[in-house]
Amino acid sequence: MKYISLNHNSGPTSFKKAVINGLAPDKGLYFPQEEVKLSKGFIESIKNIDDTEICYEIIKEFIGDEIPKNKLIEVINNTISFKIPLKKIEKSIYSLELFHGPTLAFKDVGAKFMASCLDIFKDSYTSKKITVLVATSGDTGGAVARGFSDTKDINVCILYPKGKISKVQEKQITTNGSYVQAIEVEGDFDLCQSMVKRAFSDEEVNRKIALTSANSINVARWLPQMFYFFLAYKKIKNTKRNVFSVPSGNFGNICAGILAKSMGLPIDHFIASTNINDTIPRYIKDGIFEPNDTQATISNAMDVSDPSNFIRIQKIFNNDLQKIRKNLSGYSFNDQKTKETIKELYKSKKYLTCPHSAIGYLGLKEYMVNDDKINGIFISTAHSIKFKDVVEDIINSEVKCPNSIKNILNRENEHQSIEGYDELKEILLKRD
Repeated sequence: MKYISLNHNSGPTSFKKAVINGLAPDKGLYFPQEEVKLSKGFIESIKNIDDTEICYEIIKEFIGDEIPKNKLIEVINNTISFKIPLKKIEKSIYSLELFHGPTLAFKDVGAKFMASCLDIFKDSYTSKKITVLVATSGDTGGAVARGFSDTKDINVCILYPKGKISKVQEKQITTNGSYVQAIEVEGDFDLCQSMVKRAFSDEEVNRKIALTSANSINVARWLPQMFYFFLAYKKIKNTKRNVFSVPSGNFGNICAGILAKSMGLPIDHFIASTNINDTIPRYIKDGIFEPNDTQATISNAMDVSDPSNFIRIQKIFNNDLQKIRKNLSGYSFNDQKTKETIKELYKSKKYLTCPHSAIGYLGLKEYMVNDDKINGIFISTAHSIKFKDVVEDIINSEVKCPNSIKNILNRENEHQSIEGYDELKEILLKRD
């Protein structure tokens, strides 16, 4: 498989180079050059196939012969080494729980897969020190830090917006030791992301350092997120139509699901559920892509106004707005509605969600109305402990703290604070 740039000013490249580069030389996102279609026989037999084999069949065409089969299976087994349950919440509504991994967030899947790929590729591709540079609006930072904990000779640099992520999320970023450089930015996620993109365009930085990204813009972070859409389908025992509601910030997760559908997975429709940063719901409704200033919410990982991955969704549908509307709905919800939903789910269903997952549930309810002829599945993206103060205040009860979080809460935060790009550049060059 070759990968093309969606800016269309760079030549096709290999999976390995796409992973190492993160962005194409013209600063566009990489996208598979060819469509991948799974056989009807494979789709019909999924419910009887081992999870590892399912994931291998999904991903193998995107990687080709660049990772040997036995090594790729090892990577897959490491990636899906934790449980991913599908829990029935009420009639026709299910929660796909993706928060049972090492950092209690859905991004553990993509981060673990990408770290393994980069570890395999690093020695054969470049003699320069590799630095993984990533901006996070919440959960990506912790997942990336943990994902690269077993790799060698790779620096990790994580930018996060000051005061706009939860205390637990910040601990997961700032308590990892010297291989992770945590950088607190005076600004929002969009500023963090713009700094990362500028670093990739900086000729002086790139002469000295092999930069790559671990955001969902990297194909090795983005593509394996298809795994759990297939694994969820495997668990469904009826023949109803399947609708997925995905809490969406930078739109990598829902984009992976849409790609899975394009390969043949029987998904009838997707719902992009957002907070008040509603660029995409407005675009789907009005046909105008017009990001507003990012607003802070209690669902902070979705505080994104200019989602990078939406261009990939447009590519899948050949920039046809009518096709997008046929396959994708978008709804946005404010903090008050989110809080009411967390409280109601806890009180009436005995089910505790984080703010992002609650928005996924809300989007599903908005779409389904009273239609019980579909399986409505919302993605539960993170454990509620990651938003401890917010959730406990809503439910007026204590959230049980997993051991993995207890172990870091009393560690001292280690980070640097910056206001502008020049400070980031100085930090990167010093780490060379």
